[in-house]
Amino acid sequence: MGLQEGLVIKSTGSRYTVKTSNDEFECRIKGKFRMKGIRTTNPLSVGDLVYFSLQDEISERGKPMGIISKLKPRKNYIIRKSVNLSKESHILAANIDQAFIVVTKKHPVTTLNFIDRFLVTAEAYNIPAVVVFNKIDIYTSKEMEKVNEWYGIYHEIGYKCLATSTKTGQGMDELKKLMTNKTSVFTGNSGVGKSSLINYIDSNLNLKTDIISEASHKSGKHTTTFSEMFELKMGGYIVDTPGIRSFGMIDMKDDDVSHYFPEIFAISEACKFNNCTHTHEPGCNVKEQVEAGEISISRYESYLSILGEDEDEKYRIGF
Repeated sequence: MGLQEGLVIKSTGSRYTVKTSNDEFECRIKGKFRMKGIRTTNPLSVGDLVYFSLQDEISERGKPMGIISKLKPRKNYIIRKSVNLSKESHILAANIDQAFIVVTKKHPVTTLNFIDRFLVTAEAYNIPAVVVFNKIDIYTSKEMEKVNEWYGIYHEIGYKCLATSTKTGQGMDELKKLMTNKTSVFTGNSGVGKSSLINYIDSNLNLKTDIISEASHKSGKHTTTFSEMFELKMGGYIVDTPGIRSFGMIDMKDDDVSHYFPEIFAISEACKFNNCTHTHEPGCNVKEQVEAGEISISRYESYLSILGEDEDEKYRIGF
């Protein structure tokens, strides 16, 4: 049989589910796929467009097994540090239009450093990012003050921000509108409600949701163990990713870090030195704006945190 083109919608490591215009097939890969300059644990990811051919072998689905022989060039991808291999990375999804980071103030707590690291990665790979402040119905008035403060930080920088609740429906219409006819990836700490948001958007999906223990306020386990892509009834696709505990930076040079903090990059031209690192130099406009309250201290601390990691430390920060 000749080559067919399809979309990888599920990966379990050695097997891939590939969707064509009218069917789905279980596939294996032929040989090895390598991305230039990047060592990855998964040669293919959800969102990849591939060419495959059907074999005489019958898969567990009762259909011919496919052999993937070629990967089409990716327009982009989003990547994270591998769980077990110290200097390799794992691609969460490819060919995506936007990335949503789901944030909660409690049950569980999302740190600002985690948010910033994800946003820097999205900037580095040219993926528009949206910050979703979820479970907005469970916070006390004091907690809401802090959520509003966080919202203000990212909204002022220029990031699209949403406040959402699947219990009250707040923000869900706007979220659905943003996702229509787009390929979107959802990520965040385990238990922040990614699957609940996706189920609300499209009830046909019926994804498993993570239950947070009322006693410990911790999730019992990750309900999503690998990225999976789902077609939405209103058009587009959603990629649900594994719950992430922390966000390690991959493949980022110190000189480039400030480029991925838009508010820092925008004012860095006014620094006294062209090669200013915004850490110790005299006449640094960035430090002056931090001291004046024009740049968030939490964002600046995240910048210093990423900048201060040596190469080994970068790869030790895990998921």
